[in-house]
Amino acid sequence: MPAFSRVIILVLDSCGIGALPDADRYGDRGSSTLPNTAEAVGGLRLPTLERLGLGRIVPIRGVAAVAHPAGAFGRLTERSPGKDTTTGHWEMMGIILDRPFPTYPGGFPPEVVEAFERGIGTRILGNTVASGTEIIAELGPEHERTGYPIVYTSADSVFQIAAHEDVVPIERLYWMCEVARGVLGGPHAVSRVIARPFRGAAGRYERTDRRRDFSLPPPAPTVLDAVVAAGYEVTGVGKVPDIFAGRGITRGVHTHDDLDGVARTVEAMDGHPSGIVFANLVDLDSTYGHRNDPAGYARDLEAIDAALPELVRRVGEADLLVITADHGNDPTTPSTDHSREYTPVLVAGPRVRSGADLGTRETFADVGATVAEALGVAWDGPGESFLHEAARGGGER
Repeated sequence: MPAFSRVIILVLDSCGIGALPDADRYGDRGSSTLPNTAEAVGGLRLPTLERLGLGRIVPIRGVAAVAHPAGAFGRLTERSPGKDTTTGHWEMMGIILDRPFPTYPGGFPPEVVEAFERGIGTRILGNTVASGTEIIAELGPEHERTGYPIVYTSADSVFQIAAHEDVVPIERLYWMCEVARGVLGGPHAVSRVIARPFRGAAGRYERTDRRRDFSLPPPAPTVLDAVVAAGYEVTGVGKVPDIFAGRGITRGVHTHDDLDGVARTVEAMDGHPSGIVFANLVDLDSTYGHRNDPAGYARDLEAIDAALPELVRRVGEADLLVITADHGNDPTTPSTDHSREYTPVLVAGPRVRSGADLGTRETFADVGATVAEALGVAWDGPGESFLHEAARGGGER
């Protein structure tokens, strides 16, 4: 018999807790997203995460290291090279990459750009490394005059296409992304092609919530595939379905922002008695981390924490709640890109041993191995389950 009937996974996108030993190789020495953000704003108020044990993992100003946390706690180490969203989520679900996805600090080469332009039948603007909001402000007026899409990248493995919704209808933008996804194969197989629609007038452009990620399909079966094959439902909330290219996902739920993401996760739990509800809250990363906005990062995280009690109240007797992150994105450093960091893991539910210290795990894949064991699903891929340490009775009924 499985120890649990349902697992809820909540990814606080970019909430790293300290530089990994190899962070220097990525230019991320000193990055520590949550601790540094807390220092920058004079302390974080996170009573829900505090009660679950966040302050026991690493010192965070304003977050107490409570003596008797309600959940189990630990930290995860990323084994795959890189610090990309796709890399982090894939590793959580049992895929450890042996090489990072390609990046383009000088823009995309002619063979990529020319093939993309032929495919969409028009020229492009940009083709540079840039902040999304800044390049839209810079090239938006020319885009409106010409209709040419804006293409840009970052230190991450992404090919981003920005277009004004009144100039390029959203379905055409998505089609352009599909063309790009077809072009970007082989040595140019970036992890994600991202649609970045925006609206408004010059000087007042704002990105809309109709972003969509077109990811590579996972190169091997994941824990999600195994769970679906075992007959369970898997609901992906936010960008989770896109990250896995729809693989191992039986239902996808779009979200507008992080608080809507929490609300949609609660809603999915109400209609999803077994299997997995897997949610990603992206604004911490995309709206605040990438813009070096520690005050905004803190406000959003505190708002998420204030919304979490409603979710926690719905964690039933046979539920396992896992809260973690996929990488860092320290808004206090000069870099505007992801950072190579440890991530927290908090585990809660009526059957979880309060105050269990899970230590430092060797790979994000321990999350997926734990999910598989909790649901009684066979998994012989990477990762070591921490269910025996986290659950009362070692996870057995």
